[in-house]
Amino acid sequence: MAPTFVVVPQWQGSVSPRAMRLIDGAEAIRGDLPSSVTREVLVPAEAGDALDTGIDRFSTLVMVRERLATALRGGDGPVLTIGGDNGVSLAAVEHASRQHPNDLAVVWLDAHAALHTPDSSSSGGFNGMVLRAIAGEGAEGLTLGADGRVPLERVVIGGVRDLDQAEDTLIRDRGIVSLPADRLDSPDALVAALRATGASTFYLHIDLDVLDPSMLTGLADLYPFGLSVEALNRLITALRAEFEMAGATIAGFAPASPDAATDDLPSILRIIGALTR
Repeated sequence: MAPTFVVVPQWQGSVSPRAMRLIDGAEAIRGDLPSSVTREVLVPAEAGDALDTGIDRFSTLVMVRERLATALRGGDGPVLTIGGDNGVSLAAVEHASRQHPNDLAVVWLDAHAALHTPDSSSSGGFNGMVLRAIAGEGAEGLTLGADGRVPLERVVIGGVRDLDQAEDTLIRDRGIVSLPADRLDSPDALVAALRATGASTFYLHIDLDVLDPSMLTGLADLYPFGLSVEALNRLITALRAEFEMAGATIAGFAPASPDAATDDLPSILRIIGALTR
């Protein structure tokens, strides 16, 4: 993909005690991106109100969604969206889906399935609802409509290691493909699952917590037995070799300090290289 970047330092979707570090993570990545092809979406400082939706900080999340949609509007090629929390994928997938109607699948690489709705979530964090919202199920204002949603039969999940009972039940009842991390050492299973959706294009969401914590220190949530950077880059390369990538997200970088960010950035830049070369 021709490298075009939109940076969205949103933290409001996360319920992690490290959530505010997501701002610093997005800014750290932005500092290593070429300024001529990079835009940044202004994220309000305030947390926002739930407004009786069951989603914490709902009002600010809706505002950022609208600002990101505006930033993406008018572009023809694929965009690499840099979060922030993984809620930034909502508007980014919508943009890609409108460019590729009825032919877009979503590959969701994340330690979390993000398949809750406000009714099933115990935390109220949108971070745990994003993929379900992409499928058009959730609260109005943070749910994709008929012209942008990607149905769950065109979703492939990989690397989940923190799954709630409601999500596990949904995966089984709806037949959602979810591949554990130990099946992603080789790209074969993921490529086959994407091929089975019938789509020729895909949107790739990467929450960096899909990686093993030994790979990066700056993760908002730490879950062992994740992927290596090398395995992740093999997946990216294999997917792009067979399918058109309509866009991608990198989310979840939460460094403890500027020095810690510097230590992690070479690995993140290797992932960005696999997405853009």
